Amino acid sequence: MKRRFKSSEDGFLEFYKREIGFSSPSTFSRHISASQNLVEQIGLYGKLTGHEGCVNTIEFNSAGDHLVSGSDDKQIKLWEWATKALKFSYPSGHLDNVFQARIMPFTDDRKIVTSSADGKVRLGEVLENSQVETKRLGKHHGRVHKLAVEPGSPYIFYSCGEDGLVQHYDLRTNSATKLFYCSAFAEQRNSNCIRLNSMAIDSRNPNYFAVGGSDEYARVYDIRKYQLDGSSNVDSPINTFCPSHLIETHDVHITALAYSSMSELLVSYNDELIYLFQKNMGLGPSPSSMTPEYVHNLEEVQVFSGHRNCQTVKGVSFFGPHDEYVLSGSDCGHIFIWKKKGAKLVRLMLGDRQIVNQLEPNPHIPVLATCGLEKSIKLWAPTSDDVVPLPPNAEEIMEGNKQRRQDHSRVALTPDIIMHVLRLHRRQALAYIERRPNREDIESDEDDGRDAYILGFSDGDSEEGVTGNPRECNIS
Repeated sequence: MKRRFKSSEDGFLEFYKREIGFSSPSTFSRHISASQNLVEQIGLYGKLTGHEGCVNTIEFNSAGDHLVSGSDDKQIKLWEWATKALKFSYPSGHLDNVFQARIMPFTDDRKIVTSSADGKVRLGEVLENSQVETKRLGKHHGRVHKLAVEPGSPYIFYSCGEDGLVQHYDLRTNSATKLFYCSAFAEQRNSNCIRLNSMAIDSRNPNYFAVGGSDEYARVYDIRKYQLDGSSNVDSPINTFCPSHLIETHDVHITALAYSSMSELLVSYNDELIYLFQKNMGLGPSPSSMTPEYVHNLEEVQVFSGHRNCQTVKGVSFFGPHDEYVLSGSDCGHIFIWKKKGAKLVRLMLGDRQIVNQLEPNPHIPVLATCGLEKSIKLWAPTSDDVVPLPPNAEEIMEGNKQRRQDHSRVALTPDIIMHVLRLHRRQALAYIERRPNREDIESDEDDGRDAYILGFSDGDSEEGVTGNPRECNIS
């Protein structure tokens, strides 16, 4: 194996610049953190254990010293990850699996917003007496997979759910504003509502946010086009993104989105690949209005492959001080790390005995946390003295993922099968229409938040306040 920086001219040059005073400590730290040699030395640093269900969400705080997690056990835990110590734990107040937990910036880690399969959005607030008060802020008619916090804001965040609704929250008023329902484009009218799985805010311009869900398009919106009193709730994206070969395919959906510090948009598709879009690669507000010539002349999209994203709603992330790498989990239980430029695979690590779902990079140092169907959180850091190459069976793993993806997409359809599926689809659609609430009922359904209650800190790993057996890990 290669020794640390032994054959890295870039690494040696950075050390030389620092020693002779040409490079500041902060600049040196950023450049070394982006070194491929350092990424190739990442190994398992430790595990955080204590949840009684599979962990669905993890996030570092803005300082990078604490990590919050949420689980199928409906508990929220805050960890001091470096020492692997649990700072506190509290029942979220949700009635189903917790899908998201986010620490609000500049609140001294005292405000944590959460969402769940129960369709609720809640706030947990640490009080001066060291107790935790939780209350409901808003709700959706369906599971809420994603919350997005406005960068640097201790007050503003958004939620999106399987009902297609995007909501805006301001903790200064404890109010939720319904912005719009994400709808299918004209050519997709057989399915009006887009079930949303993911949302991301552009940190370079927080007025822009992207959503993705049950069709092939990532939609970008400008919050300035919406009245925060809810009086203007028209679904009107300012841009859309989709790889040209997936346009009008109708058989893929988006599981995750991420913005880079340069406003690049990373999109992960279910049982497809990961694509990186520059701002000039958009299809405009209405993809159907784009001519084939325009689509054909678009710059080629960067593609990241080798993993498989089929069985769960997986995340995708950038990694490095300037987002030099792309991270994804996989159904094969491995962590994939690619160079952003060129999409070269540089690391392939076993991260879970079953599936790796979420990967969260530390905001300041080359450390990441991962979770999957196991009940623990894994921490990864450059702990190896040697550069670790790709495993000998890397090609076999990637080819296996590719083959299973292709096999899953091959379905032999006879005329009888097609007619049977169409009749079944019609019956299901009629049944859904009969039992779903109409838009007026949803709009008038006020959320009074009267189920607020106060809960004390748990002692160590004990989970007071939990009744019954926690739900087993579920694949969404």
